[in-house]
Amino acid sequence: MSSEAVLTVRLVRSFQHRNFKPVVFRDVNLDQTVEQFIAFVKNDVSTRTGLPPPFKKFDYDTMKIIHQAHGAKTNELVMSLEDDDKLILRNGLSLRECGVANETELAFFKIADYEEYKANPQTVW
Repeated sequence: MSSEAVLTVRLVRSFQHRNFKPVVFRDVNLDQTVEQFIAFVKNDVSTRTGLPPPFKKFDYDTMKIIHQAHGAKTNELVMSLEDDDKLILRNGLSLRECGVANETELAFFKIADYEEYKANPQTVW
């Protein structure tokens, strides 16, 4: 099995305002730890051209699987609020151990914002 994967990471700034930007990462090693990948993405995003400054400076701290290639997509606009215990990536495990595979789409967000939104899932236009 190849350890190089293409992953799409949705940078979620606001759940209420559905404010997110997808960023594609190629040649991702699925055997790296969740912490290593989070550090890599934070560093990449902070210097990536074409991303608005609010996305570069945001305090992301948690990743969750949105969907896998060939799997069912959620009809939530930003990401599903279900199955956190299975889908939120846990520190200390590799991406592969968390179920991340080639063409997986991940959300990258601030857990405090997510918990607040989950308690009252209202969107604002």
